[in-house]
Amino acid sequence: MKRITKIEATKESGRKKLRVAAYARVSTSSNEQLVSLETQKNHYERYIKARPNWEYAGLYYDEGVTGAKMAKRDGLLRLLADCDRGLIDYIIVKSVSRFSRNAMESIETVRKLCNKGIYLYFEKENIDTGKMEGEVLLAIFSSLAESELRSVSGNNKWSIQKRYRNGTYKIGYPPYGYDNVDGQMLINKEQAETVRWIFGEILSGKSLGNIAKELNGKGIRTKRGGSWTGRTINGMIQNEKYTGDVILQKTYMDDQFNRHINRGEKTQYLVRGHHEAIVSREDFDAANAILVRNGLEKGVRKNEEKYKNRYAMSGKIVCGECGGRWKRVKRNNGFGFSCSTHIRSKSACGMKTIAEVSVKAAFITLMNKLTWGRSRILLPFAKMLKVGANGKSLERFSEIESHLEKNTKRRVQIKQFFTKGLLDPAVYAEKCDALSEEAERLARERNALTAQARELHERQEAVAALLKYTAKGRTLKVFDDALFTEHIDHIVVYERTEIGFAMKCGPVFRERI
Repeated sequence: MKRITKIEATKESGRKKLRVAAYARVSTSSNEQLVSLETQKNHYERYIKARPNWEYAGLYYDEGVTGAKMAKRDGLLRLLADCDRGLIDYIIVKSVSRFSRNAMESIETVRKLCNKGIYLYFEKENIDTGKMEGEVLLAIFSSLAESELRSVSGNNKWSIQKRYRNGTYKIGYPPYGYDNVDGQMLINKEQAETVRWIFGEILSGKSLGNIAKELNGKGIRTKRGGSWTGRTINGMIQNEKYTGDVILQKTYMDDQFNRHINRGEKTQYLVRGHHEAIVSREDFDAANAILVRNGLEKGVRKNEEKYKNRYAMSGKIVCGECGGRWKRVKRNNGFGFSCSTHIRSKSACGMKTIAEVSVKAAFITLMNKLTWGRSRILLPFAKMLKVGANGKSLERFSEIESHLEKNTKRRVQIKQFFTKGLLDPAVYAEKCDALSEEAERLARERNALTAQARELHERQEAVAALLKYTAKGRTLKVFDDALFTEHIDHIVVYERTEIGFAMKCGPVFRERI
């Protein structure tokens, strides 16, 4: 009888999934680009999760920054930091130029990553730094990207300087109150009324903060769809464009692609009567004189560190009774916060002073609660925000863009028919009006969608930062200014014994003091 020896099959050890991250960069911070970022995020998430041996490690990105300097790109720096921490194995980038246009920085960074066993794949150029020829190809493409950037930058500088000198420079993004129509600054009638009202309120003696509060209370949004602040109003009052004049080259870029405020290093150009004015030069000068006087009375001047460096909670405490802002005040036993309305008139607001140490203690308590209740509070909230970021808005945005494109083509066609005498003037006017109304309606809807996308995007970023902090599991023992600034939008004082912390990610958490 034959003896048969059975050999058990060797079980293949479970291979660890490759943790793959993606990096994206857009050159401007416009709302349209933010929508593009959301599209890229969805693309990379699907692309990576479709591979069974890959694990999605997240999307890192930068918005509104140049590709010339890595040091100024927080998203890329976070990506490299997580690589150092051993959280990422592989990186996907759309193109070399999206990663960096500085050849030496690109190659140096790739070498450091390769030494750690972390490789990059550039989709457009089909470069895998894990392969032998990867670094050579990267050096070539990085050099081309850098030379392109310098060439474009040099040409742009020459062209812009020429337009500065002859007064033909066109303002790409005009301030609140104006629209860019075919390269011309034209008054937006509705916004212009708000601008005139703001200047009138300043001239009547109202504070910047109260003006901002009233605008927000009326539901009026800034040009970018945000809330008004005293700083926003201050910038408007100092903007000479509202007088019809333009000062060109307020900032400049050096050879290393660093932008600076022009304090006399470069020639500035004043163009009088560049466009239609919203306020008179007399009102403009009077309003600015008031700002200067108010600054001197407070003992602060423009560009002073005292003006820039305030306490973390300054200007961020709101009265739950009257809506006024709270100020930091000196008390017998230390410092506290008091409602500005109450300070002026106790009958107008009955809220009494609260101790600074009590507010700080409440913040410490809140952060520790969020750390301990991370899985029960923050994770479900983050999941809810992610569900809210569905693709319906993106699909509708694409539809609107398509409709607007068709609208433009129809207007061109109608104009051609009219010039050829194929359309009656009355019919032509009627059709033009209808198409203009449609374009305005679509543009409003697009702006609303992009504003929603931006708000959701900001809240997702804020909750991600909060999750990152609470994941450390540390107990906060002393008040941290930077931590407060990072996570708290403002504080609402409901009672002398109860305040609410409005988080940047959206919710308001109440704490007893």
